[in-house]
Amino acid sequence: MSYVDGFLLAVPKARLEEYKKMATAASQVWLDHGATGYVECVAEDVPYGELTSFPRAVQAKDDEIVIFAWATYPDRATRDKVMTKVFEDPGMKAQMDDMPFDGKRMIFGGFDAFVER
Repeated sequence: MSYVDGFLLAVPKARLEEYKKMATAASQVWLDHGATGYVECVAEDVPYGELTSFPRAVQAKDDEIVIFAWATYPDRATRDKVMTKVFEDPGMKAQMDDMPFDGKRMIFGGFDAFVER
């Protein structure tokens, strides 16, 4: 079974194209360093729930859009190696200096897959 890193964040709608450009470049960095897959999605059908929801989770404002993303790896050990390389990558370091979103509201974590088809 794969290991998955999941990411949830809110991006200002005015900076969405800038974010997409950054995400496209980041995806290549992840893949170059050993991730087996990388996906970025823009919210299309994510209602604002009364108690819980994707927008609530990242405290999305009216002028922001929710992004859901994930990277896959063969296992946790590979993920740990990839993440070390990603955060040492000069291209990623440069991108992290001016991210087009509030990183304090980003949710992320690693998950062991138990169903995979």
